[in-house]
Amino acid sequence: MVSVKNNRIDAAGESYRQARQSHWDDVARSLDTWTGWGGYYHRRLTQVYRFLVSPGQRVIEIGCGQGDLLAAIKPAVGVGVDFSREMIQRARQRHPELLFIHADAHELQINEKFDVIILSDLVNDLWDVQKVFEEMTRLATPHTRIILNTYSRLWEQPLAAAQWLGLGKPVLHQNWLTVEDVTGLLRLADFEVIRHWEEILCPLPVPALAALANRFLVKLWPFKLLALTNFIVAQPQARRAPLAREPLVSVIVPARNEAGNIPEIFARTPEMGRETELVFVEGHSTDETYDAIAGAIADHPERKCRLLRQVGKGKGDAVRLGFAYASGDVLMILDADLTVPPEDLSRFYEVLRSGKGEFVNGVRLVYPMEKEAMRFLNLAGNKFFSLAFSWLLGQPIKDTLCGTKVLWRSDYERIAANRSYFGDFDPFGDFDLLFGAAKLNLKIVEMPIRYRERTYGSTNIQRWKHGWLLLKMVLFAAGRIKFV
Repeated sequence: MVSVKNNRIDAAGESYRQARQSHWDDVARSLDTWTGWGGYYHRRLTQVYRFLVSPGQRVIEIGCGQGDLLAAIKPAVGVGVDFSREMIQRARQRHPELLFIHADAHELQINEKFDVIILSDLVNDLWDVQKVFEEMTRLATPHTRIILNTYSRLWEQPLAAAQWLGLGKPVLHQNWLTVEDVTGLLRLADFEVIRHWEEILCPLPVPALAALANRFLVKLWPFKLLALTNFIVAQPQARRAPLAREPLVSVIVPARNEAGNIPEIFARTPEMGRETELVFVEGHSTDETYDAIAGAIADHPERKCRLLRQVGKGKGDAVRLGFAYASGDVLMILDADLTVPPEDLSRFYEVLRSGKGEFVNGVRLVYPMEKEAMRFLNLAGNKFFSLAFSWLLGQPIKDTLCGTKVLWRSDYERIAANRSYFGDFDPFGDFDLLFGAAKLNLKIVEMPIRYRERTYGSTNIQRWKHGWLLLKMVLFAAGRIKFV
């Protein structure tokens, strides 16, 4: 149910609101015949939002104008809010499948929750940005994403010139807020920023140049400093959400030639949540790994276990098989080589359970390693890929190849549902999950662990072959997640 409640604001704020309401009513009427150049800018914004927001979600856009952006992202439930009566009238005519409400964002109360809240080019025009952000808290769940874009102050004079020439929509005096300003206001309203970046270097439809500038150059220094708009993705600040009962935890253990480590996995893996399930995926071992797992399961009837024999190849395939058969609400990966101590899994669980992170990634590069834990060239390669991925994903990723990763099953199912966007290209599984988490704007949190030496067997990683494959995956991902 949607309801609107009007609250009083002070006289200066009321005068400001009335002036802008009248202004945007006039702009709406002018759009019926307007032929300016702003259409390309808005088409590019739509491309970015369609990348950020998966179809089929519950979405509200505050400051929706004629509703074209909201309609373009194909929500399952779409609600648009605007204080211009003329804009709302046109939105209802253009997109009758969506719900549009005539109301001021400062005064709106809606008794619904949404997956995504959009504010596109709105904060520049608000009387009290903090109050609007505080209003949004009632619309958000712990997993809601707030996505907004706002003009860069560097473009104040160029935009004024474009309006004077009749090439852009006329606007009244604006708030020229920096990313730091908006971040601070979000924090005051109990939201935290996940990431931010720059978009749109060329807002005019110049053949060839616009595509080059807006897909590639704007993502690179120093060109990004000249961008027209700043994008910010935020979420409600982490709070321990009450659960009806503790979650069931599934620990997926890909195992190839790891027979000697199986007893330790049973002895050292902690019980977490309501119950902890061990899901072993044996992958074409040449030693007695399968028999060792089967024997250990028989010796430990008190533990919930499952043993699968891998049909495909590669750790990524093994992880996906384990996830498919796991019954847990929380999914964990533990490499059977035990270079990541199983005891540390409880720390990963607490981070996820507390809401401090939605995707917990193990990091081996913080604490000093045991002497033979990682060879120098492997270490150098890991540091290179950590820098590359931090740049690609817009979130700090210090270690891309640590095998231990933890996430909610519901989020993994969303990653799997969107896997076709990247394709089944990752034999390791790490990038499939990291790319998918970043595409869904999940909050990625890193958990430092002490990386140990192997005590049994040898690594399955082939340094040069797999290093070249990783580099190709980085280049592929750049085209799918960075230069979009």
